[in-house]
Amino acid sequence: MKVLLYPHSMEVGGSQINALQLAGAVRDRGHEVIVASEPGPLMERVRNLALEHVELPLHRSRPSPRVSGILGDLVKRRGIDVIHGHEWPPIVEAFFGATLRHRTPVVGTIMSMSVVPFLPRGTHLTVGTELIRRSAVASGYRSVYLLEPPVDTGADNPSIDGRIFRARLGIRPDEVVIAMICRLVPDLKLEGLLTACDAVRALARAGNPMRLVIVGDGRARDDVARRAASANADAGYEAVLLAGEMADPGPAYAAADIIVGQGGSALRGMAFGKPLVVVGESGFSELLTPESAPMFLRQGWYGLGAGSLGTGAPALHRALERLVGSPEIRSQLGSFGRQLVQSRFSLGRAAEIVEGIYVSAIQTPVAARQLIPEALHVAAGVAGNRIRRRYLKWTGAGATDDQNQRQVIAAVFDTGSNGATPVGKPEQQVAHPSA
Repeated sequence: MKVLLYPHSMEVGGSQINALQLAGAVRDRGHEVIVASEPGPLMERVRNLALEHVELPLHRSRPSPRVSGILGDLVKRRGIDVIHGHEWPPIVEAFFGATLRHRTPVVGTIMSMSVVPFLPRGTHLTVGTELIRRSAVASGYRSVYLLEPPVDTGADNPSIDGRIFRARLGIRPDEVVIAMICRLVPDLKLEGLLTACDAVRALARAGNPMRLVIVGDGRARDDVARRAASANADAGYEAVLLAGEMADPGPAYAAADIIVGQGGSALRGMAFGKPLVVVGESGFSELLTPESAPMFLRQGWYGLGAGSLGTGAPALHRALERLVGSPEIRSQLGSFGRQLVQSRFSLGRAAEIVEGIYVSAIQTPVAARQLIPEALHVAAGVAGNRIRRRYLKWTGAGATDDQNQRQVIAAVFDTGSNGATPVGKPEQQVAHPSA
């Protein structure tokens, strides 16, 4: 197969890194893979993977008719069999440029916490949790597959030495390092970042020799920096360090004793054999243990509302206090997480699943009579989304990174219970085509 892979950006982030890792793994299974993207920090990964790259314009609207034209021309010229778009703007651009013009199938991956309502209904979609898959099926999407965030457990492993990273930041060998590695953005991330600063403030004032290291950058950096400065003033030393963005944050994972995070970052920390505290929104934080693992396998590495230890900074403080004070517990839970990610989230398994989805998409193209109705449905949805975002900007309410995400999250999580349950009648499981 000839596959054109289109990440939604080349900034450092979980969805983009997953996309490039999958591209390399699919190529290693004997397929030709081309990456189409704007320039950005992750270009180094494309070069290291020895993947062919087609550059897209950096400054453009989202979605972009110009990019749709580029994709359509590339499909025709190179004989592309399938386009794999990651997140909704690439999926829409690929549909108009490739499916509508040449009937080339599009596979879409949504790693955010919602599926927008205006994607083509016939697109083969992958989502990161079973709850989101059920919600998407209930919303009318016909081919939705569970593809949990893959992890390269060979490259990310407990044997990697993090001492150089610690030394560069001036961290003593006896200090426990808590690491958060994520984009510093308001949606989904900021609450957890600020809560971690507050929890570490209390731990540091109690005399625990520890540091919180935050790796990443984004438009909420100033908010995080202010909370970190306040925590450091109370602690009397630099208990919270902002390390900035890293194209490959592997050394930060290796240097950590504890990982606090969600989504792909949580899984990558597990691959390094680190104990994990999962954070979400509305005060959610929960330590990964054999008892809590089934909840995360059901709902994904995220949560809303109260966990078993309560909500907010006090709950995160309790979870971290247990880990900071016990090297034995850190070792036990780190080993548990490593075993879990090896058995269920390996990159090789994900590549096999994606290969099967590509075959299914190629064998079941969108019927010609459906193309115009699909195009009208998508165009109307994109126009409505654009008007909505402009209105929110005009009113000062702001717009989330993932349109419709909070409504969908509320629909698939029962925030009144410890853990999540699907709302409404469960849909029939859609089997992986490779099964």
